[in-house]
Amino acid sequence: MSAAPHLNRRALLAAGVAALALRGAPARAQAPDLRLATVDWALLETLLGMGISPVAAAELVLFREVAVEPPVPASVVDIGLRGAVNFEALRLTRPSLILSSNFYGWMEPKLRLIAPVETLSIYRTGRPPYGEAEAAAMAIGALTGREDAARALIDAVAGQIDACRQRLAAQAGRPLLVLNLGDSRHFRVFGADSLFGEVIARLGLANAWGERTFYAASAPLGLEALARFPEAFLVILRPVPPDAARVLATSALWNALPNIRARRFAVLDSVDPFGGLPTAARFARLLTAALLEGGSGNGGGLG
Repeated sequence: MSAAPHLNRRALLAAGVAALALRGAPARAQAPDLRLATVDWALLETLLGMGISPVAAAELVLFREVAVEPPVPASVVDIGLRGAVNFEALRLTRPSLILSSNFYGWMEPKLRLIAPVETLSIYRTGRPPYGEAEAAAMAIGALTGREDAARALIDAVAGQIDACRQRLAAQAGRPLLVLNLGDSRHFRVFGADSLFGEVIARLGLANAWGERTFYAASAPLGLEALARFPEAFLVILRPVPPDAARVLATSALWNALPNIRARRFAVLDSVDPFGGLPTAARFARLLTAALLEGGSGNGGGLG
């Protein structure tokens, strides 16, 4: 099967949206003869957010640690690493359709020997990922006959972000930096073209990182670059490498940063940097809670 037809997103999203909580969506099964598999995490969480359980997906142990939600049913078969899929295990699940993205285009010829492949890409250069995540949900809805679930997921996520925006109204325009620590001397920062950057804007906040990024993030940067943003609230995403947490605890440079001295930072629980709509909602909730708490709640530590 070729890539999904060019969907008219505006027309699809113009339809009425049913009220449905993001988590706990009814598990109304898709057509019984449609057995979906996916190698892409953003598409996996979109399926699960729509109440659709695939027969197989990749790297589920790490998905549960990094993406965390939505929860993956035990019935979903783990077909190995995303970059090294166990094709035999995938074949044994007898999928009738495999969902992939541009990240895995190189393996599609092998995937097509097992089942038709539909390519739905959320992360593409020059394309805002939030809108692409909505379009991917609608495309899955069209493929499975679950347009109602797709619209409900879109509405639920937008509703959660809007509720968070209202809670953060007093902090409108506050500058933030969202980053991953690579080690005790380097980090990567997420730009306006990332999913995190789009959620920040939808929350009425400001991304302090205005420079160009590649594929939504810029890395690696020296820790000294943080000194250019003394007023920004630092949003540090887990996991934090243990060696980095240990070294930074006594680092003169780190502890001299105005953000760190004033406890204007928070360490958030893990969020998938290249996730879909459920990731957008999770990031909004975690960030809102951290900002309302006023900063680091663990005494300034990074563990």
